[in-house]
Amino acid sequence: MKAENIKIAQEKFGELIRGEETRIENMKKSSVPTDFAALDKIIVGILPGDGVGPILMKQGLRVLRELVPDEIGSGKIEIREIEGLTIENRVAKLESLPAEVLEEVKKCNVLLKGPMTTPRAGDGLPNLVSVNSLLRRNLELFAAVRPIKIPEKNIDWTFFRENIEGEYLWGNKGIQVDEDLAVDFKVQTMQGSERIARAAFEFARKNGKKNVTIVTKANIVKLVDGNFIKAVRKVGEEYPEIEIQERLVDAMCAKMLDPSFNQGMEVIVLPNLYGDIVTDVAAEHAGGLGTACSSNIGNQYALFEAIHGTAPFLMSHGRGEYANPCSLIRAVGQMLIHIGYADRNELLEKALEICTVTEKKLVVTTETKDASAAEFTDYLLDTIRSLKNN
Repeated sequence: MKAENIKIAQEKFGELIRGEETRIENMKKSSVPTDFAALDKIIVGILPGDGVGPILMKQGLRVLRELVPDEIGSGKIEIREIEGLTIENRVAKLESLPAEVLEEVKKCNVLLKGPMTTPRAGDGLPNLVSVNSLLRRNLELFAAVRPIKIPEKNIDWTFFRENIEGEYLWGNKGIQVDEDLAVDFKVQTMQGSERIARAAFEFARKNGKKNVTIVTKANIVKLVDGNFIKAVRKVGEEYPEIEIQERLVDAMCAKMLDPSFNQGMEVIVLPNLYGDIVTDVAAEHAGGLGTACSSNIGNQYALFEAIHGTAPFLMSHGRGEYANPCSLIRAVGQMLIHIGYADRNELLEKALEICTVTEKKLVVTTETKDASAAEFTDYLLDTIRSLKNN
């Protein structure tokens, strides 16, 4: 290995570390969460996404308009579509998050987002950074909150995934030292770890939960994951009524449905990468990625999204209209909770329970012989209206 290559790598690493100073200082400053009740208008930014995203967003907006018709009619809630984040536009500009689009995004209070294409090696697209991670970073959406319920297994969990740091923060800034050696990074700050911990404990306290479980790989990743555990336990000292336990990420994936392993679990807090993996595994157990959603929460902004991908297979086979809209529809419900309309989400959840569990007059399987996204949404809206009238 040439000394020159090592020197270049050291200089680049130093630049990356120095670049974090401003971010850390900003996290140290206190920030008050938005009081939506005090706003004259709540602007909901719509990011339809790629692939099946626009198809499913159309159905999600139908549900939103059904649940808050008076608020939309009066102007209390404004729906504002934001253009410019399609993969075609990002590739044309060679920018993952064009500045003019980010400017429009920041004019909104909350965002409803469909799945977006992230280029991968070998797919012929430029090596653009994930627009998802850039939105989280630029809007300081530090908490990815994902509820998972499996009633037959007595599981009612809420995951709090740290949403900015870890392996994702410098995702495209790894160093190719020479042809033999490549280095990527995992970044953790005490401020970032403490604020996701506090969000988890505050949720637990407000919702009568008695357990917060930390998931890491601290037996191997001793420094970064070890510091994450220290940060969570430090914050936990302010919540003496809440029990803290630890699990390893590989065991969590393998044994999460084992009653002897998951006993007592209610709120689960994880670093970024582990949270990404574990919540997808849990969502699959709960009915599949097509039915689960994610809330990305910061103090000033919040973003609500489907957690599945753009479904290129369905699109290429002419079956995009048969994708499951439930993930994005549930994201609508979580958004309504966040902006102060929890009662509307309760109505939505009752209707979804009828349509997907107890009655199931229509099912979405992505096969053309079964219901399309629009047909299922028709069924759901009829059910919501029926519940309203009872």
